[in-house]
Amino acid sequence: MTLPTPHWLRRSIGARIVAFSLGLLFLIQIASFSAIRASLGQHARNALPERLMVGERVLLSLLDQNAQKLSEGARLLAADYGFRSAVQSNDAETISSVLANHGARIGASEAALLGTDFTLRAASGSDLRELGVLGPRLAARAASGGSASEIALLGGAPHQLVLVPMKAPVVVGWVLMGFPLDARLAGEMRKLSALDVTLLTRPGPDAPWTAALTSLPRPQADELALAGWRGTAGTMQSVQVAQEEYGMQARWLTPTPDGGAALALVSLSIDEAVRLPRDLQIGVAAITMFGFVVFLFGALFTGRHLSVPLRALSSAANRLGAGDYGAPIRGLERPDELGQLARAFDQMRISVGEKQEQILKLAYWDSLTGLPNRVQFRDAVRDAIAKAEARGAGATIAVIMLDLDRFKHVNDVLGYRVGDLLLCRVAERLSQQMVRDGDVVARLGGDEFAVLLHEGDAALAASVADRIRAAFDAPLTLEEHTVDMGAGIGMACWPQHAAEVDALLSRAEVAMYAAKRRSAGALMYDASFDAGSAQTLSLLTELRQAVERDELLLYLQPKLALDNGRVSGAEALVRWLHPTRGLVPPMEFIPFAEQTGFIRTLTMWVFEQAARHWLALQAEGIVLTLSVNLSTRDLLDPDLPQKFDALLVRHRVPAEAFCLEITESAIMDDPTRALTTLNRLSGLGFKLSIDDFGTGYSSLAYLKRLPVDELKIDKSFVLSMEKDLDDAKIVRSTIDLAHNLGLTVVAEGVENAKAWDMLRELNCDEAQGYHMGKPMPASDFVSWFGAWMATRASKTRPVTSVLMH
Repeated sequence: MTLPTPHWLRRSIGARIVAFSLGLLFLIQIASFSAIRASLGQHARNALPERLMVGERVLLSLLDQNAQKLSEGARLLAADYGFRSAVQSNDAETISSVLANHGARIGASEAALLGTDFTLRAASGSDLRELGVLGPRLAARAASGGSASEIALLGGAPHQLVLVPMKAPVVVGWVLMGFPLDARLAGEMRKLSALDVTLLTRPGPDAPWTAALTSLPRPQADELALAGWRGTAGTMQSVQVAQEEYGMQARWLTPTPDGGAALALVSLSIDEAVRLPRDLQIGVAAITMFGFVVFLFGALFTGRHLSVPLRALSSAANRLGAGDYGAPIRGLERPDELGQLARAFDQMRISVGEKQEQILKLAYWDSLTGLPNRVQFRDAVRDAIAKAEARGAGATIAVIMLDLDRFKHVNDVLGYRVGDLLLCRVAERLSQQMVRDGDVVARLGGDEFAVLLHEGDAALAASVADRIRAAFDAPLTLEEHTVDMGAGIGMACWPQHAAEVDALLSRAEVAMYAAKRRSAGALMYDASFDAGSAQTLSLLTELRQAVERDELLLYLQPKLALDNGRVSGAEALVRWLHPTRGLVPPMEFIPFAEQTGFIRTLTMWVFEQAARHWLALQAEGIVLTLSVNLSTRDLLDPDLPQKFDALLVRHRVPAEAFCLEITESAIMDDPTRALTTLNRLSGLGFKLSIDDFGTGYSSLAYLKRLPVDELKIDKSFVLSMEKDLDDAKIVRSTIDLAHNLGLTVVAEGVENAKAWDMLRELNCDEAQGYHMGKPMPASDFVSWFGAWMATRASKTRPVTSVLMH
């Protein structure tokens, strides 16, 4: 689980430096403390056996000192004349009194007189029977050494016993004295060696141990006695007592440990030995506190040294974000990394400022002519309207828009470089017509220009428009070319024609297009120019909804082979079944769709529906080619081949199932781009057809370059070929031309049997017209096909005058 970072720590780098420094110091101190503790602990454990052995020697030395003290007391008693006299006279009462008094004087709890045969003659104390038993055992050692000393249990308690001879001058007896081993021994042991000693006793080998004396806390000594002792005397053992680890050195004190025994345990707490000394702990704590204070002030200084320049850079970044690129960055003179960062920020400030100037220039100025662009012109018109409103009633402004004539032709014939030069010359001439400060000349885009008259009425606008027209009367010289240019000019005034900026610009544009359509030169806006705008907008919205709501219908008109009447194909057509208007004629929405660009959506709809119906017809055993019309905008769409190919893959229909029909005017609008698109479509496998052939211009010059497979003779020639000899000659010539070029020919507008027969005689390949079948819903085509085939089978001639649909 990750703990959340405090808010103050996230917001301040200085706080993070302080926290990091103190945290690092804390970790170092913890590591140092742990290392010291581990080192001291290891040293204590390594030195522990030696310390316990020294403690054992101290204990034996204390016992030896006690034995010598007791031996000296016994010798003094043995040398006492009165005592010896009493012994020689066998005065039992005097002997007992002297033993008791002398034992009390030297601290002995037991005193006894043994005969030369080591039998007990007299004694003082409570354990006389046990003294009689111990005497013979000591006598063996005393006989060889002159005296003897032993630790023995008397009444279950450990006692130190000594046996010395009494001579007069020969040995006349033995003096036996003993005193208990008590807490004084443990205290002296603790004082001399800083070690603990515990004496464990047991009366027999199977009896439990008892802690006779100890310098340990009594509960720990009792736990040690109850646990028994299983260690080996003479070696250090680690023992866990009362949840504390002790190092123990054992020493048997009694000569026969198998019977009643006394065991001395010299011990040292390992936990206490490895514990840091208090003065060392205080020293480490003091050093840590001092280090914390020093690190705190150092971190605060470092944090301030970093945070102050960084805050200055942050403030500079905020100024840059607010668009202030003039104020220099502080800290450029620093030689360190912060100085490098400050210099990088300052360089960024300069670069961003320069780029911002470029962006503003691109956003508000036309890069080709240097004139204000559409955005800046709109802002200028808006500001002019605001100033006019401030001046009060009677104030007015005027906007003039113009669109050049034949500019596309200049680009196509002379190239885009000359076209750009033409735009620059036009900008110069327009600027020369402006003599008042505050008026604005702008290029709105393409070959459209605009003029703002900030204090102009309709009369001034008309006068300026006349000057502009006069300026275009003089030809423009572009390198070695001389070009005559004209323009359609539209005018609109505020507040007469519009109340706000966008409406004013829109109405000036409407007047401009009206002037171009009428070739009127310059026109002031009139409401009649714009009467169809609302209806047009409504029609576009309804047409979009027609696609979404499945209001469009696919119609098919059959195409037949003239030689045998076989159904060779059908032309796919779109119809609009409006929910309130009923069936909308194609001429009411197809031209509008081409004008607005929505024709591309309609083309894709027709192509996809045709693909679906081709599959349905194939399932009925009807295999034919479906023709789909392409508009000018379709041909200028570079993605059209890719879109068609994707639909073919999606519906699993071959490209050979379609014939794409293109009008001459669509090809001639931009021959280069059209040819590129047609080559790509032909490469995909589509059959291509020139629709309405003979009604365009310059078609023969491009016909040989086009990858077409078919020509469709326009119905205007076919309908009157029976009566007009010239039309018949045109049809014949077109058929011969197409056949010589290896193309098939389709005649449109065949409405009677006579036209059918004439076309057969002229070797025309296919025919299309009301005589065979009108455009019909795609769902009715199968039934029509069956009826046509039945009629064809029942007649001797391929086609009769039977009229279908």
